[in-house]
Amino acid sequence: MGNIIYSLVWLIVLIFISFWIAGIAAGFYIIILPFTVCIEGLSGLTDFLLSVIQFPRYCAKGMVDGTGFN
Repeated sequence: MGNIIYSLVWLIVLIFISFWIAGIAAGFYIIILPFTVCIEGLSGLTDFLLSVIQFPRYCAKGMVDGTGFN
């Protein structure tokens, strides 16, 4: 069991920050993804957006483990 304070901080970050950032990134990801077929240079951007979309998972993992911001 990790530190309960870190778990609460991760919960706050999850609810108030990561859902919003991931939602905005998902919108851009959906719009840009079809263009990667024609423009190969956009694949790096879509890979980055996909990692941003997975930010809530990272926050939830930190919350469950009770780990710090390492």
